[in-house]
Amino acid sequence: MRVFNFSPGPATLPLEVLEQVRSELSDWQGGGMSVMEVSHRGKPFVAMVRQAEADIRQLMGIPDNYKVLFLQGGATGQFAAIPMNIARPDATVDYVNTGSWSKKAISEAKHYAKVNVAADSAADGFNSVPPESQWKRTAGAAYLHYTPNETIGGVAYPFIPDAGDVPLVADYSSSILSEPVDVSKFGVIYAGAQKNIGIAGLCVVIVRDDLLDRARPDVPSVWNWKQMAEEGSLANTPPAFAVYVAGLVFQWMIRQGGVEAIGKRNRAKAAKLYAAIDGAGFYRNPVAKDCRSIMNVPFTLKDPALDKPFLAGAAEASLVNLQGHRSVGGMRASIYNAMPDAGVDALIAYMQEFERRHG
Repeated sequence: MRVFNFSPGPATLPLEVLEQVRSELSDWQGGGMSVMEVSHRGKPFVAMVRQAEADIRQLMGIPDNYKVLFLQGGATGQFAAIPMNIARPDATVDYVNTGSWSKKAISEAKHYAKVNVAADSAADGFNSVPPESQWKRTAGAAYLHYTPNETIGGVAYPFIPDAGDVPLVADYSSSILSEPVDVSKFGVIYAGAQKNIGIAGLCVVIVRDDLLDRARPDVPSVWNWKQMAEEGSLANTPPAFAVYVAGLVFQWMIRQGGVEAIGKRNRAKAAKLYAAIDGAGFYRNPVAKDCRSIMNVPFTLKDPALDKPFLAGAAEASLVNLQGHRSVGGMRASIYNAMPDAGVDALIAYMQEFERRHG
């Protein structure tokens, strides 16, 4: 029996996609082989990669002057690849710190450039986004980096920063394809796949053409954006199965009406879950209301001693992976694109019943 999986990643996948994977697993496109067995240089596989790129371009409205790369190493690999590709060793790069993933990106970047933390929301427990007017940016910085959605803390930017002439770099791992975004405002968008795109092992990088000539001579070839762009993401053997699944998810999204339709559904799912949390005082979400994520919804119970009974009862109700990150505690419901309305409704019904019994 399928459960409702609220994991932050690897996350739930569309059932239609899983069923298609199962039906094609041993015989892909009638070739008598799995997609995991075919050559990445063969025409069928190359055509599949090109279709996946075309589909994500359609979904996100990616302009022609941007390259789409399918890379290995996850978003974490890009924490190092970004400064190596677009910043000299003596350059200053600006970062905004809004939580755990911002901090990790900052820590990695310090190995490759001078990091200026332009703003930091640690003072309020990473429960909001610092007002842009208070950011202390560097004149002539190589780029400005931020994390639009913090998976662990459930904090999301209610705006896209104005980077001016500086390339804006964004880690969209937990919110890519969740609602429309104007790609032209960015120099680089990158995202690990295991939340809204597909399965672990793949990172999608969207990079503006004019940034491709800035790579350092010693950047590893597998993370050299220009080299990978010239080879169509196939300079080496790609994460073949992960790219294949991503392509199926992109096609599923198109069938759902695209990012605009999915975004409306995501906002509706999040709104009713937040309403249930805010309703009677038994549950609490600490994030400033204008900075609440529509993808990752953390909440605490009025008595921490109730956490274990809550999780045990949720599991019995087929609601799994609701435990909050160890650094935050409490609960966290990740409601990515593939989480159906029925899953959110079932969670709300369980929360209401648990409150009735323990409130």
